[in-house]
Amino acid sequence: MTTRPPKSGIKVVIVGAGFGGLTAAIECHRQGHSVSIYENFPELKTLGDIISFGANAGRIYTRWADGAIARKLRSLSIDLTSYGFRIHKYDTGEVVYHQITPPQNPETPVFNGHRGELHEVVFNYARDDLKIPIHLGQLVEEYFEDEDRAGIVLKSGEKVYADLVIGADGVRSKARELVLGYVDKPKSSGYAVWRAWFPNTDMIADPRTKEFCENGDTFNGWIGPDVHFLFSTIKGGKDCCWVLTHRDEHDIDESWSFPGKLEDVYKVLEGWDPICKAIVEKTPSLVDWKLVYRDPLPTWVSKHARILLLGDAAHPFLPTSAQGATQAMEDGVTIAVCLKRVAGRKEDIPAAVRVHQEIRYERVKLVQKTGESTRDRWHTTDWKKVKEDPKSIAFPREDWIHQFDAEKHAEEVFDELFKKVTQPESVESGESMLPPTGPVAVAV
Repeated sequence: MTTRPPKSGIKVVIVGAGFGGLTAAIECHRQGHSVSIYENFPELKTLGDIISFGANAGRIYTRWADGAIARKLRSLSIDLTSYGFRIHKYDTGEVVYHQITPPQNPETPVFNGHRGELHEVVFNYARDDLKIPIHLGQLVEEYFEDEDRAGIVLKSGEKVYADLVIGADGVRSKARELVLGYVDKPKSSGYAVWRAWFPNTDMIADPRTKEFCENGDTFNGWIGPDVHFLFSTIKGGKDCCWVLTHRDEHDIDESWSFPGKLEDVYKVLEGWDPICKAIVEKTPSLVDWKLVYRDPLPTWVSKHARILLLGDAAHPFLPTSAQGATQAMEDGVTIAVCLKRVAGRKEDIPAAVRVHQEIRYERVKLVQKTGESTRDRWHTTDWKKVKEDPKSIAFPREDWIHQFDAEKHAEEVFDELFKKVTQPESVESGESMLPPTGPVAVAV
């Protein structure tokens, strides 16, 4: 059992109680900091559909409550060790590649489950077990900072102060404007996703689709020109979930999420394997979720380095990366370690925040690109090449992403980067990072 470090005397306020905000809070608590969360939603709701956490997130979860949280998440997650991922050609329906799921590693488990159910486990652990104050129904109207502290202004007019404020409240975070010095507007990426989650009642009654629900958990994907359709069953086949990524040029100024229409889905699936329509027609309701992009941010850190953007507020991801929530968790781990390393030296908190960015920035940028490359490879599939090399269409699982230990890495590189941040003249180049290039497509 890991003992908690002594209290650091550092006060952290986190805005947003999603996976990134909760992880940052839990990790700050683990590292001895005083932490509290402010969340706009008035109550916890089990919303959403499927979410994925890679082995690099599993490593983080297993360190909480002596593995109890990871075990709870595992019990709610899909188990594909016997089924794997079966990738189909869109029109014939033939399985062109059967991607085997490796056995679960208890130290680095992976989780794919209902976003709301998994979130509830993490939320309850933070609030009920660790007693981290989570203030619901608190709309943050403004962020502010000076050289010595930062804070937020709530809708009620109350001001809350801290040594560091973390904006973990998504791509629309008001902290973005303070950090950047301007308002950055989202742009259409040219793609959208229809997505749905529903019980298996009609699926199991249909001879064409009952196979997906009678033999445990399943995961299938159909790959077509500029479209991919992913379908899974979970909880032993009791629940069904599908997502379909397709071209979409609609304006996204007003909203990025609408109720979806089945007739629109059917049009996209014309000429496809009939099983796809047989699955979709069982759907009671669906969401039309626009994928947008923002230009990569030049920095996640405010002028005085007392405000930090984390997770989607800093770097949203495409769904095809399957790493968005996991990278937000790595952010939370890293900032907690960096703050621990300056415990007792509050004047060094801004430097620690800048070190966090140094540690995370390039890795995040590289992982983001995997979402683009996977989508583009699927949407422009060379079927002749796939016939010669079926593995070329597999969903990538790179070790450099999944075997990464965010906590260990932050501890190992902190001293060197702290020197780089505080004494740039002592290193070969005072340039702390390269600016990003070009727009990155993101899901919000």
